[in-house]
Amino acid sequence: MPRLTRPSLPKGWRDLAIQVVVLAAALFVYQLVRGLAEGDIVAADAIQNARHVVALERHLGLYVEPDIQRWSLGIGGLDDILSWVYLNVQTTVTLGGMLWIYLRYNDRYYFVRNMFFTAFFLACVIYIAYPTAPPRLMPHDYGFVDSVADYSGPRKFIWNAFANPYAAMPSMHIGFSLMIGWSIAQLVRRPVVRAFWIVYPAVILFVVVATGNHFWLDALAGAVVGGVGAVAASALGRLRPAAWTWAPNQNASRVTT
Repeated sequence: MPRLTRPSLPKGWRDLAIQVVVLAAALFVYQLVRGLAEGDIVAADAIQNARHVVALERHLGLYVEPDIQRWSLGIGGLDDILSWVYLNVQTTVTLGGMLWIYLRYNDRYYFVRNMFFTAFFLACVIYIAYPTAPPRLMPHDYGFVDSVADYSGPRKFIWNAFANPYAAMPSMHIGFSLMIGWSIAQLVRRPVVRAFWIVYPAVILFVVVATGNHFWLDALAGAVVGGVGAVAASALGRLRPAAWTWAPNQNASRVTT
């Protein structure tokens, strides 16, 4: 009978602690940005910027968000499911996916980390420069329903405490879903699992639009920011090719980050 052994961390507790500190720093920055998003002036600017988004979508003939949300609300119970997904997907899927990569494909993790955090910090800059209200916070004559506010499930109180209400542009639900979906799709072997991660960003796009949390232009901006994050991670990889590239030198498994 094979002997059971405890799973070990790829690079020990010190490296794991570094990754936790990096994550904590990112959350601290986000809270600073959230603090800057408070106040009546910011709220007014956010609503006005959202009106600009609507005007552009109408000009393009692609203002479809009210129809999508109306359709989803017509299916009993779907809005609660979508709200649950929206409130939970960042912590369960995004962070869970990064942890999985860290433990199972540690040599790829540092590229993914750099991609995520570069995109995240760029998004924070945009949130300060261009605060934008989500559809659900638009005036009632726009016809949106705040399904997240109506949802009474677990984690809602946590979301209300930490979320920035005027961080709709860009949608990092979309940016993160693309980055984690692409990363895991490159690593898994089963075609069905790979297909899930390929379509995962499209599912999240439906979720954020149907719940009234983002316009599709917000989603497009999130995809662009995610792409910038990937380009930046590739550039950073040239600084430390033995540790930060997507496919580092196989002899570099012990390189400290």
